[in-house]
Amino acid sequence: MNEMDSHVNQNESSNQVSGKVRRSFRRFIRVAIVLLLLVGGAFFYVRYYFVFGSGVKAGTLNYVVKKGYVFKTYEGILIMEGFRTESRGTLQSNQFVFSVDNANLADSLMRLSGRHVELKYNEYLGALPWRGYSNFIVEEILSVK
Repeated sequence: MNEMDSHVNQNESSNQVSGKVRRSFRRFIRVAIVLLLLVGGAFFYVRYYFVFGSGVKAGTLNYVVKKGYVFKTYEGILIMEGFRTESRGTLQSNQFVFSVDNANLADSLMRLSGRHVELKYNEYLGALPWRGYSNFIVEEILSVK
């Protein structure tokens, strides 16, 4: 009978050890999932919502249009002064391609085509489909000439 008791005690102790291992493995998996979600969220924020740079561009507003298949966004082009090329006798156009996420601002810009404007913009590291095709998002019109 002593032999059976020791055998039963060994089975119970091995079950306790395997239960502890399972619990610690589950805890490890939970911590790993939480860390992956935090790192993924931080990456997404930095890539798409962190303002990498901001500034002002001036030039002649070529056009602003509303376009898109699923997300209709406002896209525009500003022709900047300073035609500069590396070789003589050629011209190069300096274009600033931008998006506008504010409908009222986009409507105002649509009425200013062909005019000299100064636009304040924010630069992001990545473009979101509902915000526009460009990494440059115009925030406001500073001046119109």
